[in-house]
Amino acid sequence: MPDLLERDDGTRLAYRRQAGAGPTVMFLPGFRSDMEGAKAAALAEHCRIQGRAFVRFDYRGHGASGGAFEDGCIGDWIDDATLILDRVVAGDAVLVGSSMGGWIMLHLALRRPERVKGLVGLAAAPDFTATLLPDQLGPEGLARLALAGRIEVPSAYGEPLVITRRLIEDGNDHLLLDGPIPIRCPVHLLHGQEDPDVPWQTALRLAGRLDTGAVTVELVKDGDHRLSRDADLRRMTAAVDRVIQLATTGLPA
Repeated sequence: MPDLLERDDGTRLAYRRQAGAGPTVMFLPGFRSDMEGAKAAALAEHCRIQGRAFVRFDYRGHGASGGAFEDGCIGDWIDDATLILDRVVAGDAVLVGSSMGGWIMLHLALRRPERVKGLVGLAAAPDFTATLLPDQLGPEGLARLALAGRIEVPSAYGEPLVITRRLIEDGNDHLLLDGPIPIRCPVHLLHGQEDPDVPWQTALRLAGRLDTGAVTVELVKDGDHRLSRDADLRRMTAAVDRVIQLATTGLPA
C-alpha cells in the first residue's frame, strides 16, 4: 500500500518512497495517469538497483490519491507536486516528467531552483491546454464547454476524458512557451516522432525557451506517446543517469 500525505484541505496524496543516495529521482505522471505505470515502475527498479532514492506519487484525483479528477487543474497539480517535493523528498532532486508531468516539472523547477538539479521530460506537454486541447475539441466542442463548463471527449487510453472550463482557464495562467524559461539545470527531452498526442516539435520549442545550455533533445523515430517499450525505458533510464551525472559533477556521462 502507498503512503499518504494529507493536504491542508484534508485531501490525501498517495506516494511511494524508496530510500537511497541522492539526488532523489522524483517521477511526475501525466494527465489522468498514475504512479503505477510502466515508466514509473521501470524507474523504481532502476533506482533500486543503483541504490538511489526514488519518489513517485499521484496528483489529487489520480490513482490512489483522494479527490475527483474533474475538480482538478494544472495549478492544483503543481501544488501537489510541490508538497511532495517539500514534505517527502529529502535534499536535492532530479525530476522525471511524463507528458503533463513534463509541464508540471518545469513549474516545480521554477519554484524550487535551489533543490531541483536536473529534468528529464518524456513526451513533455507544456501548455497543452492552450496548444493542443482547443484543436482537439474543435469549435463545436469549445462552444459546448463554454456553455456547460465540462465536456467528455473520447480517449485512446480508456474511458472518455472529462475536460472542464476551469482546466483550460487555469492552464492559461500557467503557460510557459511564449517566452524565456529561467531554468538553468541540465535537461534531457525524450520524444517519439510517431506521437499522436503531443507533436515532437514541442520538445524543440521547449529546448529553445530554456535558459540552460545543457539541453539534450532525443527523438525516437518510431516512438509513440507512451514511450513504454523496453527500448524506450532503457532510453529513459540512460537519460536519467546522464542528467544526474551532469547535475552532480558537471561532466557528461
